[in-house]
Amino acid sequence: MSEPSWRADAGRPAGAPPAGRPVFLARSSYRQRRLRDALRLMPVLGAILFMVPLLWPTGEGTGARTSAALVYLFVAWAGLACLAAGLAALFRPDAGADWPTPFDTPGDEAG
Repeated sequence: MSEPSWRADAGRPAGAPPAGRPVFLARSSYRQRRLRDALRLMPVLGAILFMVPLLWPTGEGTGARTSAALVYLFVAWAGLACLAAGLAALFRPDAGADWPTPFDTPGDEAG
């Protein structure tokens, strides 16, 4: 059975957005979502950076010095702190507030 021709979305391909909705996200909300993704990946980046000294060679005379490893860890920590501060300065938590988050439940409005 075919769909009635009086429907607003008749003739549209399956999976296409409903008529009246933009195909692309607004530029500001798209950037805020990518920034939020970058903030979520910061702990993974930190874990990778902090594990790098474990890959350095060890042994008598050929290994990395403990002081070099500590300097590296401090620089990595300071770099992560500066990166987090920069990303946090760009992040606006109210951007994209009209989109539901995974923790929103129906009928859970504030007020």
